[in-house]
Amino acid sequence: MSSTSVKASSRPSPTKDMRIWLRKWGTLIGLILLLIVFSILRPEVFPSWRNVRNIVEQVSILAIISSMVTLVMVTGDFDLSVGTLASLCGVVAADLMVRGFGILPSLLVALLVGALGGLLNGILIAYGGISAFVATLATMTAFGGAALLYTDGATIFSGLPEGFRFLGQASIGPIPVPVVIMVLVVFFAWLILEHTTLGRRLYAIGGNRQASYLAGIDVRRLRMISFVFSGLGASIAGIVLTSRLFSAHPQAGNPFMLNAAAAVFLGATSFREGEPHVLGTLLGVLIMGVLGNGLNILGVNSYIQSILTGVIIVLAVLSSALAQRGQEG
Repeated sequence: MSSTSVKASSRPSPTKDMRIWLRKWGTLIGLILLLIVFSILRPEVFPSWRNVRNIVEQVSILAIISSMVTLVMVTGDFDLSVGTLASLCGVVAADLMVRGFGILPSLLVALLVGALGGLLNGILIAYGGISAFVATLATMTAFGGAALLYTDGATIFSGLPEGFRFLGQASIGPIPVPVVIMVLVVFFAWLILEHTTLGRRLYAIGGNRQASYLAGIDVRRLRMISFVFSGLGASIAGIVLTSRLFSAHPQAGNPFMLNAAAAVFLGATSFREGEPHVLGTLLGVLIMGVLGNGLNILGVNSYIQSILTGVIIVLAVLSSALAQRGQEG
């Protein structure tokens, strides 16, 4: 057989090229299609600057949680507790402010609670040997119970200082403060994963935990650190959510857990094949936000929206698994 025929036989077929291209860009194409469809269905509302600003502001809290959860999922772990931890941190911050501890001290305590919650997850998983799913399922329940116990199931909606509104309701020029916080957190997570030794080691752990250990990486310590980052992300999101609502409900942050997972899995299928990364996660967040906003504008029943969210999660996980299988094959 000639060298020409060998080269021809080793060249990927057009069908395979198309599959690779769709795996890489399919999520972005999906977002663009959603934008086009909703713009056609409601041209007087959906593409307006006011609605675009509203979408970005709405997804800011989800983006904060999801970008920090990405650091955990890069290592091959999972964090189910971020939603209830965000709720707990929100009620802690609100309660302390109502008691007169001041805005800054209250926020620092809430951030500490988030970091300690992440640290607990990291210790249970990295050093205790408990699977991430089981450990964070347990702490998810515990954090949720703690938030309800802390407030006796009530919502804190009076006595909050007016200055606390800034984090969730103010704007810097035309840009809402929650969006500014989102950009800072997303940039921080992206910087860690893409431009630090810590990020490279987290990716290495996710690629092959045993090989990373043999290469001298302290796998347990870095897995624990990734959960601390996730806990901090949850606490920041809980604080911003509480400020935006100007009240603290002990279950306010609970829905973010599933949406954060969906965003990370959706993002894992874009640009890179089956590998979580922050920019992909942000794209997944935008898809969730655009879909929810568009369906609300069209007046779609909230129960149907929940069903669609579940379908998206299944498709996202399936797409990520197929992408990884294609990469291995």
